[in-house]
Amino acid sequence: MTPIIRIQHEDFDLSDEIAALSYGRADIGAVVSFIGLCRDEAGTLAALELEHYPGMAEAEIARVACEAAARWPLLGLVAIHRYGLVRPGEQIVMVLAASAHRRAAFEAADFMMDYLKTRAPFWKREHRADGTLGGWVEAKAGDDDAAERWNR
Repeated sequence: MTPIIRIQHEDFDLSDEIAALSYGRADIGAVVSFIGLCRDEAGTLAALELEHYPGMAEAEIARVACEAAARWPLLGLVAIHRYGLVRPGEQIVMVLAASAHRRAAFEAADFMMDYLKTRAPFWKREHRADGTLGGWVEAKAGDDDAAERWNR
């Protein structure tokens, strides 16, 4: 199983991605999906700016996706992350994990999202609704704590 990793400016379509992952496959019994959306932070956020180093980010995400494939019996794994300006309500990230059985798909998707949320090589900057430019967003302690469970 070779994970599919894409970092792109344009939006993505969940139905299209699931169809592409499962087309012609009778061995897949479960596909778990996660879509992360940009929040408006109680009306204070106009957009989130996401930056990355092309090539490096894909390689690092692929490395972690291969780790997920080694931990769980996956039949497919897709991770798509957007970059550029993303406005509240728009999609930022998608993970699809496919397996013969649901537990492996759920756990692999959760593992990938914990990684993408805390350690993936992206930089996020707030563009505030009042027209000012915010600082670079740091990972939250709760996100780090959630990701730490995979190291046990």
